[in-house]
Amino acid sequence: MDIMSGNISQRKTILITGSSDGIGRETAGMLLARGHRVLLHGRNAAKLKAVEAALSRMPGGGQVESYLADLSRLSEVAALARAVTERHSQLDVLINNAGVFRSPASITAGGLDVRFAVNTLAPVLLARRLLPLIGRDGRVINVSSAAQSPVDEAALRGQRRLSDDYAAYAQSKLALTMWSHRIGLALRDEGPVVVALNPGSLLGTKMVTEAFGVAGGDIRKGADILIRAALSDEFKSAAGAYFDNDSGRFAPPHADALDPTKSDAVVRAIESILAEWID
Repeated sequence: MDIMSGNISQRKTILITGSSDGIGRETAGMLLARGHRVLLHGRNAAKLKAVEAALSRMPGGGQVESYLADLSRLSEVAALARAVTERHSQLDVLINNAGVFRSPASITAGGLDVRFAVNTLAPVLLARRLLPLIGRDGRVINVSSAAQSPVDEAALRGQRRLSDDYAAYAQSKLALTMWSHRIGLALRDEGPVVVALNPGSLLGTKMVTEAFGVAGGDIRKGADILIRAALSDEFKSAAGAYFDNDSGRFAPPHADALDPTKSDAVVRAIESILAEWID
């Protein structure tokens, strides 16, 4: 049997952030049904426990465990990485799925815009800390968006506030796409594969409903592409690439992500922020 049908010798250990609902939870359930070990993540303890209990009863032979962390707090992101490292010597796939569009508190306790904190800085920090576990043959899947716009470096650093939720979200997703492209190319010959992808626009997630007031499309579209990115040969040589699930193909991201000068500036800013807050 191949990996999709549950060959135990090829079962993967996969961490999915933001997997207590929406696309993340759907992806977790589908992977568990195929026999993989799934590490859930959420920020609400009661909800996370309930999801873990529900998924643990699924048929398919997969194993599930959960981790609690508020990704708007970089110290908790670092603690999440430590917790995973303490329990596992190998992680095959990291899916940075957690994201925020609108929040009652748009600025974190540390003075950062919550969109940049959760959508950009948290996935980068988590990937950096877990790279030793992921290894050459692993994959880092960073969930981006069709919404991408030029990054205001001062806003990224928390030195300027953005009043528009969409602008903050779109900038945070482009910043993550830029980092994914640069680090993906840098690691191309030694692994793991790092890619960014848009799982599909206006899918039926809580975030879409709250942001746009619409029910949205079938979230299985997003889950399907995350599983393909994590497991299929299609993504085996996709280091630094961007996949647009609206068009169903690898495609160019926002032009700024392909501009070496702009990308270097944003990547340097991300790394310096993390060094200031964590290292």
